[in-house]
Formats: sequence, C-alpha cells, structure tokens
Amino acid sequence: MVKIIQNSTIAFLIILLSLPVLSQEQKKMKWYSIEEAVGLNKKMKKKNRKKIFVDLYTDWCGWCKKMDANTFTDPVIVEYMTENFWPVKLDAETNDTITINGQEYVNPKPGARRSSHQLAVALLQGKMSYPSFVFLDEDVKLITVLPGYNPPEKIEPILHYIAEGAYKEESYQDFFSNFKGSFGE
Repeated sequence: MVKIIQNSTIAFLIILLSLPVLSQEQKKMKWYSIEEAVGLNKKMKKKNRKKIFVDLYTDWCGWCKKMDANTFTDPVIVEYMTENFWPVKLDAETNDTITINGQEYVNPKPGARRSSHQLAVALLQGKMSYPSFVFLDEDVKLITVLPGYNPPEKIEPILHYIAEGAYKEESYQDFFSNFKGSFGE
C-alpha cells in the first residue's frame, strides 16, 4: 500500500512539474479583427498603442495554411507579435462589411468565386497575392506590404525592424546586417 502511494505521489509530481512546459507549448497567437485592433489602439494612451500586423489570406491558399502551421505557431514569433503588434487575420475574400475610421469596405461581388474584398485591395494596393502581410502604424497608415511565405527565422527580423521603428531611420539591409535574432542567424 505504501508503494502505491509513493508511486502515485511521484506520478503526481511529474505531472505537476510538466504543467509549465505544457502551457508554454500551447501558447497560441490571439488574432483580432481589424476593427478590434483599430478600436484597441483608440482606447489606449498614445505611448501604449501598437502597430497592426495584418495577415491577408484566403481559404484556398496553401502557403497561407503553411504560415499558420509553421510561422504563426512558433513560440518566438507568437510572443514577439503579441507584445508588439495587434495581430489581425483578414480573409481577403470575406463577405463581411468592415468599417474603419468611418470608411465602409465591402466585397463588391459577395459569393462570387475569388472576389477580393475592397479592404484587401486597398491594403495590398491592388497587388493581390497570398499570403501577404500588411504593417500599419498606430494611426492605421500603411508602413509596408510583405508578400509571400516566410518561415519564422525570416519574418523575425522584419517584425523587429517594423516594431522598433527602424524603418524610419535605416534600410532593412543595414538593420538586418546587425540583427541578432532568436534563430541564430
């Protein structure tokens, strides 16, 4: 009987000690709608507002699914984006009406095959490519667009470049040449 209690106690301690590891592995990106992200910034003091990262995807895009599976589940990327951006997912073919700063955006052909939403067209400046990532400043002004699939080690320096405001002062090449990231690059 004592042996059973000892074994049960040891098993319980192992489970208890592994909980922090399990919770770290399960941390997921919290995605917002663009309207939520803009609204959150409006509620904050200017110094606490964040830039907005918009993941423009479609349901049929294989590379979009790969970004979701590989890049947006990486703990380094999840943590950095959560701390420094409002991460937004936007289906570029959604039929939803989206209102930002009083401007209403719609899908001009709701239900039609591969009909791009007006907001997606505006954000991508008509260059429709998926996945594409749009960086907006705290006032919802376009900083830049990043088209195509990016694994975690490639997107990490870009996230830092934008979040730290380095894009205002130096070229990406100069920034990247001095960047020491989490992936040993």
